Amino acid sequence: MPHITFSGINTGLPPNLVDQLIEAEKIPVKQLEAKKAKSEERLKLVMGLQGMVTKIDGTLNSLASVTGFNDIKMESGDPNILTGTAGANTPKGSWNVEVERLAQRAAALTNGFANKDKTQIGTGYFRFNTPNGKKSVYINNSNNTLEGAMRAINSAGIGVRASIVKDMKNPHAPYKLMITGDGIGGAKKIDYPTLYFLDGDQDIFIDKQTPAKNGLVKVDGFEFQTSSNTVTDVIPGVTLNIRQAVPGHQVNITVKEDRAKVSGKVKTFVDTVNGVLNFIQQQNHLDQHTDTSRTLGGDILLREVQDRLTNLIQNPQYGTGSIKYLWQLGIEMTRNGNLKLDKDKFNAALAKSPDDVRKFFAGDGFKTGFAPQLHQVVMNLTDVGFGPITTRIQGLRDEISRMDQNIDDKNRQLTQKEKMLREKFARLEETMGRLKQQGSSLAAMAPAYQGPNLSGGEFHP
Repeated sequence: MPHITFSGINTGLPPNLVDQLIEAEKIPVKQLEAKKAKSEERLKLVMGLQGMVTKIDGTLNSLASVTGFNDIKMESGDPNILTGTAGANTPKGSWNVEVERLAQRAAALTNGFANKDKTQIGTGYFRFNTPNGKKSVYINNSNNTLEGAMRAINSAGIGVRASIVKDMKNPHAPYKLMITGDGIGGAKKIDYPTLYFLDGDQDIFIDKQTPAKNGLVKVDGFEFQTSSNTVTDVIPGVTLNIRQAVPGHQVNITVKEDRAKVSGKVKTFVDTVNGVLNFIQQQNHLDQHTDTSRTLGGDILLREVQDRLTNLIQNPQYGTGSIKYLWQLGIEMTRNGNLKLDKDKFNAALAKSPDDVRKFFAGDGFKTGFAPQLHQVVMNLTDVGFGPITTRIQGLRDEISRMDQNIDDKNRQLTQKEKMLREKFARLEETMGRLKQQGSSLAAMAPAYQGPNLSGGEFHP
């Protein structure tokens, strides 16, 4: 629809009169939009609070499980010889381990060549006796150098791999082809009996060969053979990574509680709760510049969240053993309204009575125990149907939706009103224009018309 305007020339009215009238009519709409913007800011704050509260529950989920406080670690007396990890159900204890021999793979080394990419070794084949039978790699005129043979062996996929090494014991012929089996241990035995080549610049043959062997490990004086340098079945639940063999040297392996990991979980809980408490304090902080219509300051929701969390933190837990309060574990509320963790006190309690610490947090995993109770508090606050946080979110969303509808309705009314006013003033301008034109015509006729002679005298043309 074309935009209707009027000039105001004929009526003498301001040309932007309609714009001024409509702008005045838009004031309630702008007020609604400003109110909506504030509600949207509050909605973002409540949704942020929801995220922080939900995050609290996740910090102690693992502690509510049966193995939550059974985090353990393996420590090696000499990480240069042995490292490793302990599984969740590994029994705690100490073992002495001696690595007499590393498990090794079958390997072979050829005689030396002056170069790796020019001297031809001839045409023929490498044949290997592998655990999967005899395997052959054929060499022709296109790949009959050390580099060509290496690439052919590596691409054959037969359980062996090749590389070129440089041995400066013989500087005139330092380049050798080293062939090794993929697998480690005696069961991965590979023989290198046959190298058959013709018409080469230099003969190639196996100069040295080492067989695949199992490793030898002593645990508390008992010797075991290992088929790999990653050993999983010597100490129950422990994976040992053998890095080097040092016969006669015992390495102490200890499996114990990983207290740092457990206290780290508790610290994460404390930090996450403090995130919620700090948020509430910031929202409730008021000064002369605070616009409470844009914050949650004084909102009863903040009080409800704070009360439920602080009540849980300060109240005792029943049916959880000798530890009933968080403060017994070094977790206390400060005067500033935040939680504080005394790591030394917590670790001391964990060292003294790990089972009681576990019982306090885990309880029965459902109703008793701090972690299940915390889960219940979070669920009650964020319940989709009745939780105060989700109820407030839905209320704000409904309020914003209603304001959107009101704004849309008023904008449609204003559009119609603007159209009506522009049409009305356009017609008025047109009418005034006609009247002015008629007045001008009458004025033009006035000199030719003198009117009737009312004096009684005679008329003399």
